[in-house]
Amino acid sequence: MSSFVGLAETIGQHGLFSAFYTDRGSHYFTTPKGGRKVDKKELTQVGRALSQLGITHIPSYSPQARGRMERVFGTLQKRLPQELRLARIKTVAAANRYLREYFVPDYNARFAVPAAEPGTAFVPYAGRPIEDVLCVQEDRVVGADNCVSWNRRSLQIPPQRHRNHYVRATVRVHEYPDRSLAIFDGPRCLVRFDSNGGSIDAISRAA
Repeated sequence: MSSFVGLAETIGQHGLFSAFYTDRGSHYFTTPKGGRKVDKKELTQVGRALSQLGITHIPSYSPQARGRMERVFGTLQKRLPQELRLARIKTVAAANRYLREYFVPDYNARFAVPAAEPGTAFVPYAGRPIEDVLCVQEDRVVGADNCVSWNRRSLQIPPQRHRNHYVRATVRVHEYPDRSLAIFDGPRCLVRFDSNGGSIDAISRAA
């Protein structure tokens, strides 16, 4: 979910990019045998979302590339907590504000390297709401009670203007980073639920 949040923020601010270069963590790639090449056909949820957006997902194999990533992670994990402590920050909202207003600008000023060429490779995003791509998506078969099962919860599909029920039909469940849910039939959103499972949108509409 944190990967979805980061991707959504980047695309929202800059637009779509051509390629995404990551490590081979299990949330990014499926690796049938440890140390071997990733399976580019068996996509993870992040891989599926990138594919839907037309973004090439590149796994890192070289020790040099992995070393650069780990050094950055190490810097952030060791330095950032100390800065938050010194700034007496105790809430997630305050931490995010500190990151946005102080830490990231200072970090970029110290370590960013100018691009070799001017201009941007980002292109504006145009399509379905980005949150309906950058989320967990799984198909479910609707039961005889017109409900689908999701993580031990029963989600009721309300009557639709175009269809009375979806019994035995296959629908798609979306789970978003804030833990809210939605049920889709193709591009049509049938119902949305808040993070507690309460229905917040039972109106059939195209999404």
